[in-house]
Amino acid sequence: MRRLLVANRGEIAVRVFRTAREMGLSTVAVFSEPDANALFVRAADLAVPLGGRTPAESYLRIDAVIEAAATSGADAVHPGYGFLSESADFAAAVIGAGLTWVGPPPSAIAAMGSKLEAKRMMADAGVPTLPWAESVAEAATVGFPLLVKASAGGGGRGMRVVGSAAELDDAVATASREAGAAFGDATVFLERYVEAPRHVEIQVFADTHGNVVSLFERECSIQRRHQKIVEESPSPAVSEQLRARMGEAAVAAARAVGYVGAGTVEFVLDEAGEFSFLEMNTRLQVEHPVTELVTGLDLVRLQLTVAQGEPLPAEALAPRLDGHAIEVRLYAEDAEAGFLPSTGTLRAFDVDASVRLDSGFETGDAVSPYYDSMLAKVVAHAPARNAAAAVLASALRRARVHGVTTNRDLLVRILEDDEFLAGGTDTAYLDRHDPAKLGQPLLDDDAANQHAAAAALALQSLRRDAAPVWRRLPSGWRNNPSQPQRATLSRRGTDTAVEYAFGRDGVTVSVDGTAIDVRLHSCAADRVDATIDGVRRVFAVRINGEFVDVDSDLGSSEYAVRPRLPEPDEHVAAGSLTAPMPGAVVRVLVEVGDAVAVGQPLVVLEAMKMEHTVAAPAAGTVATVSVAAGQQVDAGTVLVVVDEPETP
Repeated sequence: MRRLLVANRGEIAVRVFRTAREMGLSTVAVFSEPDANALFVRAADLAVPLGGRTPAESYLRIDAVIEAAATSGADAVHPGYGFLSESADFAAAVIGAGLTWVGPPPSAIAAMGSKLEAKRMMADAGVPTLPWAESVAEAATVGFPLLVKASAGGGGRGMRVVGSAAELDDAVATASREAGAAFGDATVFLERYVEAPRHVEIQVFADTHGNVVSLFERECSIQRRHQKIVEESPSPAVSEQLRARMGEAAVAAARAVGYVGAGTVEFVLDEAGEFSFLEMNTRLQVEHPVTELVTGLDLVRLQLTVAQGEPLPAEALAPRLDGHAIEVRLYAEDAEAGFLPSTGTLRAFDVDASVRLDSGFETGDAVSPYYDSMLAKVVAHAPARNAAAAVLASALRRARVHGVTTNRDLLVRILEDDEFLAGGTDTAYLDRHDPAKLGQPLLDDDAANQHAAAAALALQSLRRDAAPVWRRLPSGWRNNPSQPQRATLSRRGTDTAVEYAFGRDGVTVSVDGTAIDVRLHSCAADRVDATIDGVRRVFAVRINGEFVDVDSDLGSSEYAVRPRLPEPDEHVAAGSLTAPMPGAVVRVLVEVGDAVAVGQPLVVLEAMKMEHTVAAPAAGTVATVSVAAGQQVDAGTVLVVVDEPETP
């Protein structure tokens, strides 16, 4: 193995490239049109375009990836996770092309990569499994609530919880479309939905010399939309005895299919300590860094070693747990708005070096609507669980992430929550804790006023730096008292007015008419050092055109600078329903003249591999339908206009 192609994108491609380069391998990226300037493309030694924009047009094209390997001279292929990583056809095509496949045999992928086939095999082998059915007609044998689940892939896509028979047909259709778009396989099945279990998985590893080992468990119970957002190892609910039992079951599952390489056997765990098989992922998992940190093993290195026919090293055959690791997934999404994806350009992306950061982005990169909205995995390791949580929460608080809305504040609140710290991490955690509240800014009103003051003072410093004369004088300075200077800043849709005046005794500042006590020690366009209300702190400021981003120990804030002479606002017609984010129109559910009820779905959009329904906020009649299925729309595009009935 000399040149490795990674048939994936984003942070996992960057992650694999790092280890490959440490092992002396050259690296090849493949990329779609939206990813042409992405970090993973820049990180590779060579890069080959696949064309297309969506996964189906690019990363899911087996023929294009094999051709890219031939074009670049790659002699090995690593699939990453998602996309083709659990495609037996892809694995067979790689092997058939004479390339080294970094993964399990196609037969094992076919057996375990299909969740349906995996459940059949585990049931035959005596491993506890949840009841399931393969058609809507058999739903009664499963019972409600049930989970509609994609047979291929993972990551929460192609999954819907169904509480009654009336909801089933629509849920199956929606899950099937998502699965087909994300994995190229629209097959779904029905599984008993267990309310509030723990989600615990076992990392297994096998080589071609008959060795199969468990590298212990990971707990992944805190999820949104059935997608993990907090993962840790070891699990606070797993004893040594239970760890041994689950590990033995996972190893038996791997042996049953002749497994080779890295795989994960997933279980649900109830309060009594009984576990049931969910599925086996025949690939590296998103959350593999927590296992690496508690075992000291590089799982990608092990994958590449095993793929070359070498046995697992001694340290992998006799693994040891060291301390505790917690990983959170930092997403470009708005937790307050139902985890709505966010797109844009990262004006700043800087995370403290005290934690491990696996990311496919850096400052200046664009977050597009075409792929998963995960910005990074942020991971902390410490001798004890609560210490790891404290390190991780502190690093997230200090992180500078601007340009898109993220779930950072929600993650901090989870890591600092008493229930989480006590180990209460079942899959109903975000049902008990409202994400809309957890996702609210950490910055309170007083802190926001301090940030607004710092933003206004940094802006005046920038203007003075650009002044042709008397640059040493502060903005608006007069020998005699005069009117204060004024800056209007918009944050989260609300305008804030900051007034300030420099005099012989310093600066006076008020925010929305309320004076705040400011003693300015130094002021520059990128840094304001001030004592405010008796506490001295430094505010890091980044000014980027009309935007001002401020970070301090108080939290983070983003402001749009309002012009002094604004242009007249443009308004859409009353009753207009607009796209909440860029995406593709999947379905238009109404026509002009239709009467609609409150909450009735009108248009279904797809963005970042998930479907989002735009519903009627009030009853009325459809006056205009402005889009059609298959159309790409920008955020703010008018989709449908609904005329509300006139009130008497």
